[in-house]
Amino acid sequence: MEVKSNIFRGIVNKFIGIFAHSFNIRMAVLNFKRAKKKEIPEEEMTFWDHLDEFRSVLIRGVIAIVSISIIAFSFKKILFDYIILAPKSSTFITYRVLCKIGKMLSMDSFCLQPSTINLININLAGQFMSHMMISLITGLVISIPYIIWELWHFISPGLTEKERENTRGVVLIVSLLFLTGILFSYFLVVPLMVNFLGNYQVSETVVNTISLTSYTSSVTTLTLLMGLIFEFPVIVIFLTKIGILSPQLLRKYRKHIIVIIFIAAGLITPSPDIFSQLIVAVPLYALFEISIVISARMYKKREENAG
Repeated sequence: MEVKSNIFRGIVNKFIGIFAHSFNIRMAVLNFKRAKKKEIPEEEMTFWDHLDEFRSVLIRGVIAIVSISIIAFSFKKILFDYIILAPKSSTFITYRVLCKIGKMLSMDSFCLQPSTINLININLAGQFMSHMMISLITGLVISIPYIIWELWHFISPGLTEKERENTRGVVLIVSLLFLTGILFSYFLVVPLMVNFLGNYQVSETVVNTISLTSYTSSVTTLTLLMGLIFEFPVIVIFLTKIGILSPQLLRKYRKHIIVIIFIAAGLITPSPDIFSQLIVAVPLYALFEISIVISARMYKKREENAG
């Protein structure tokens, strides 16, 4: 028994020795490779290499948009009946919430009563093309965070370590601002626009019979526009970073911006009702004030780094 035990111990010790020796060799090779990488600088990419990489980013973005668009296309009833066409219905959540707020504040003007909007199709391929367009826009909106992430990964290697740290979270911020603008437009701006323009008549003898393409293009254009407008703080950060904007300049033209915001709110919601305009103008003005605060912080950091 003792002989067998000694033989077993010898075999185990031999295996341990072989494993340790192999491990040491592997670690030595790995360390040599790492040292070699540090000694040899990375080859700089040419203009065509960058162009080829950017093309890959665009291809992946297009694939994401098309893939989501195909999925959206297959859910036609949800896409149209429950999303795109919902703001024209008097049971839409925005009308119900505004009416409740109006009753609490004793303001009857908040209780909007949208008339029944009859949509018609006057082109043979009109409904199919509208289905295609809405599906593509849905794919674009849902893919925006991924596209921004891809663009960020394309740009980030050209930034310094400090710049990457300062811009950490940019993908999340840009995506959230865009999606917030989309939701703000869909739940507030679009219902107000549909309610006013759908009810507006130059004469009682003229009946509003709106084409499907007119309705869908108005809703989608306004929604995407508001998504872009909500990127204003990001634009302010960029312009402050490169020295074009300053918080002093923004404060100097604050009164002018307020006038522009109310004009924009009047164009977005072409209603004589001041409360409808305030619903749009107040969030836009809040966005402007947030931009001033962000610009002031960026400007202070830039001054400290320069000093």
